[in-house]
Amino acid sequence: MRVLGFFFVLGILGVSLSCQPETVSAKSRESNVDHLKKINPNKVDWSAKSDAYWKKNLTDLQYNVCRKDGTEYAWSGLYNGNKKKGVYHCSSCGLALFSSKTKFNSGTGWPSYYRPVKRSVVTLKQDHKFGITRVEVRCTRCDAHLGHVFSDGPKPTGLRYCINSVCLYQKLK
Repeated sequence: MRVLGFFFVLGILGVSLSCQPETVSAKSRESNVDHLKKINPNKVDWSAKSDAYWKKNLTDLQYNVCRKDGTEYAWSGLYNGNKKKGVYHCSSCGLALFSSKTKFNSGTGWPSYYRPVKRSVVTLKQDHKFGITRVEVRCTRCDAHLGHVFSDGPKPTGLRYCINSVCLYQKLK
Protein backbone atom coordinates (compact mmCIF):
# COMPACT_ATOMS: atom_id res chain seq x y z
CA MET A 1 0.00 0.00 0.00
CA ARG A 2 2.89 2.37 0.76
CA VAL A 3 4.26 1.82 -2.74
CA LEU A 4 0.92 2.83 -4.28
CA GLY A 5 0.86 5.95 -2.12
CA PHE A 6 4.37 6.84 -3.27
CA PHE A 7 3.41 6.58 -6.93
CA PHE A 8 0.20 8.54 -6.32
CA VAL A 9 2.23 11.38 -4.79
CA LEU A 10 4.62 11.25 -7.75
CA GLY A 11 1.65 11.64 -10.11
CA ILE A 12 0.22 14.55 -8.13
CA LEU A 13 3.57 16.32 -8.13
CA GLY A 14 3.93 15.84 -11.86
CA VAL A 15 7.00 13.67 -11.65
CA SER A 16 7.27 11.47 -14.67
CA LEU A 17 9.39 8.37 -14.66
CA SER A 18 10.31 9.22 -18.23
CA CYS A 19 13.26 11.48 -18.89
CA GLN A 20 12.85 15.21 -18.37
CA PRO A 21 15.46 17.89 -17.86
CA GLU A 22 16.05 18.96 -14.25
CA THR A 23 15.35 22.58 -15.14
CA VAL A 24 12.76 23.72 -17.62
CA SER A 25 13.67 26.80 -19.63
CA ALA A 26 11.01 29.25 -20.80
CA LYS A 27 11.73 28.27 -24.42
CA SER A 28 11.26 24.55 -23.73
CA ARG A 29 7.86 25.26 -22.16
CA GLU A 30 6.56 26.57 -25.47
CA SER A 31 4.92 24.29 -27.99
CA ASN A 32 6.42 24.04 -31.45
CA VAL A 33 3.60 24.44 -33.95
CA ASP A 34 5.69 25.32 -37.03
CA HIS A 35 4.67 22.06 -38.73
CA LEU A 36 1.03 23.24 -38.60
CA LYS A 37 1.80 26.47 -40.47
CA LYS A 38 2.89 24.60 -43.59
CA ILE A 39 -0.27 22.53 -44.05
CA ASN A 40 -4.04 22.53 -43.69
CA PRO A 41 -4.38 20.51 -40.45
CA ASN A 42 -7.97 19.62 -41.28
CA LYS A 43 -6.90 17.74 -44.44
CA VAL A 44 -4.16 15.58 -42.94
CA ASP A 45 -4.45 11.90 -42.04
CA TRP A 46 -2.91 12.28 -38.58
CA SER A 47 -3.16 8.56 -37.86
CA ALA A 48 -0.68 7.93 -40.69
CA LYS A 49 2.05 10.14 -39.16
CA SER A 50 5.09 8.14 -38.13
CA ASP A 51 7.07 8.34 -34.94
CA ALA A 52 9.87 9.92 -37.00
CA TYR A 53 7.48 12.72 -38.08
CA TRP A 54 6.60 13.51 -34.46
CA LYS A 55 10.26 13.41 -33.33
CA LYS A 56 11.22 15.80 -36.12
CA ASN A 57 8.37 18.28 -35.66
CA LEU A 58 7.82 18.45 -31.89
CA THR A 59 10.16 19.68 -29.18
CA ASP A 60 11.69 17.00 -26.96
CA LEU A 61 9.24 17.84 -24.16
CA GLN A 62 6.25 17.86 -26.53
CA TYR A 63 7.30 14.50 -27.94
CA ASN A 64 7.77 13.01 -24.46
CA VAL A 65 4.38 14.23 -23.23
CA CYS A 66 2.19 14.04 -26.36
CA ARG A 67 3.57 10.89 -27.97
CA LYS A 68 5.06 8.97 -25.01
CA ASP A 69 2.39 9.77 -22.39
CA GLY A 70 4.73 11.76 -20.15
CA THR A 71 3.91 14.83 -18.10
CA GLU A 72 5.48 18.19 -17.46
CA TYR A 73 6.43 19.27 -13.96
CA ALA A 74 3.68 20.94 -11.95
CA TRP A 75 3.73 24.76 -12.18
CA SER A 76 6.25 24.64 -15.06
CA GLY A 77 3.83 24.96 -17.98
CA LEU A 78 3.33 28.11 -20.01
CA TYR A 79 -0.47 28.13 -19.67
CA ASN A 80 -0.94 27.25 -15.99
CA GLY A 81 -1.41 30.87 -14.84
CA ASN A 82 -2.46 32.25 -18.23
CA LYS A 83 -5.59 34.43 -18.14
CA LYS A 84 -5.66 35.55 -21.78
CA LYS A 85 -8.91 34.97 -23.68
CA GLY A 86 -8.91 32.55 -26.57
CA VAL A 87 -9.07 28.93 -27.62
CA TYR A 88 -6.48 26.30 -26.77
CA HIS A 89 -5.56 23.96 -29.63
CA CYS A 90 -3.69 20.66 -29.78
CA SER A 91 -0.02 21.44 -30.40
CA SER A 92 0.34 18.23 -32.40
CA CYS A 93 -2.52 18.63 -34.92
CA GLY A 94 -4.14 22.04 -34.34
CA LEU A 95 -7.58 20.79 -33.26
CA ALA A 96 -9.48 23.27 -31.04
CA LEU A 97 -9.77 21.63 -27.60
CA PHE A 98 -10.57 24.05 -24.76
CA SER A 99 -11.83 27.60 -24.34
CA SER A 100 -10.46 30.14 -21.90
CA LYS A 101 -14.10 30.53 -20.79
CA THR A 102 -13.94 27.07 -19.16
CA LYS A 103 -10.43 27.45 -17.69
CA PHE A 104 -10.14 27.71 -13.90
CA ASN A 105 -7.40 27.76 -11.28
CA SER A 106 -7.39 24.27 -9.78
CA GLY A 107 -4.27 24.86 -7.69
CA THR A 108 -2.72 21.68 -9.08
CA GLY A 109 0.01 23.25 -11.20
CA TRP A 110 -1.49 22.37 -14.57
CA PRO A 111 -4.01 24.27 -16.71
CA SER A 112 -7.48 23.02 -15.86
CA TYR A 113 -10.78 23.23 -17.71
CA TYR A 114 -14.24 22.02 -16.79
CA ARG A 115 -15.19 20.98 -20.35
CA PRO A 116 -13.72 20.75 -23.86
CA VAL A 117 -15.09 22.96 -26.67
CA LYS A 118 -17.01 19.86 -27.89
CA ARG A 119 -17.15 16.45 -26.27
CA SER A 120 -16.06 14.88 -29.58
CA VAL A 121 -12.62 16.56 -29.62
CA VAL A 122 -11.24 14.45 -26.77
CA THR A 123 -11.13 10.71 -26.22
CA LEU A 124 -11.17 9.33 -22.69
CA LYS A 125 -9.28 6.15 -21.88
CA GLN A 126 -8.64 4.18 -18.68
CA ASP A 127 -5.05 4.62 -17.46
CA HIS A 128 -3.66 2.08 -14.98
CA LYS A 129 -0.05 3.33 -14.78
CA PHE A 130 1.68 3.60 -11.41
CA GLY A 131 -0.79 1.23 -9.75
CA ILE A 132 -3.71 3.67 -9.78
CA THR A 133 -6.66 4.06 -12.11
CA ARG A 134 -7.17 7.41 -13.79
CA VAL A 135 -8.95 8.62 -16.91
CA GLU A 136 -6.55 9.76 -19.60
CA VAL A 137 -7.50 12.54 -22.03
CA ARG A 138 -6.30 12.20 -25.65
CA CYS A 139 -6.82 14.32 -28.74
CA THR A 140 -9.41 12.58 -30.90
CA ARG A 141 -7.81 13.69 -34.17
CA CYS A 142 -4.13 12.78 -33.66
CA ASP A 143 -4.25 10.62 -30.50
CA ALA A 144 -1.87 12.89 -28.57
CA HIS A 145 -1.79 12.36 -24.82
CA LEU A 146 -3.07 15.60 -23.23
CA GLY A 147 -3.46 14.81 -19.53
CA HIS A 148 -6.18 13.38 -17.28
CA VAL A 149 -9.73 14.19 -16.21
CA PHE A 150 -10.89 14.04 -12.59
CA SER A 151 -14.29 14.37 -10.94
CA ASP A 152 -13.31 17.15 -8.52
CA GLY A 153 -13.95 20.15 -10.78
CA PRO A 154 -16.35 23.08 -10.45
CA LYS A 155 -19.94 23.42 -11.61
CA PRO A 156 -21.53 23.01 -14.06
CA THR A 157 -19.76 19.73 -14.96
CA GLY A 158 -17.92 18.79 -11.78
CA LEU A 159 -14.97 17.77 -13.99
CA ARG A 160 -11.35 18.91 -14.01
CA TYR A 161 -9.53 18.34 -17.29
CA CYS A 162 -5.94 18.60 -16.08
CA ILE A 163 -3.94 19.25 -19.27
CA ASN A 164 -0.21 19.64 -19.94
CA SER A 165 0.60 23.11 -21.31
CA VAL A 166 3.07 21.73 -23.82
CA CYS A 167 0.21 19.83 -25.50
CA LEU A 168 -1.51 23.14 -26.25
CA TYR A 169 -1.12 26.44 -28.03
CA GLN A 170 -3.52 29.32 -27.69
CA LYS A 171 -5.13 31.40 -30.40
CA LEU A 172 -6.05 34.71 -28.78
CA LYS A 173 -9.43 36.39 -29.27
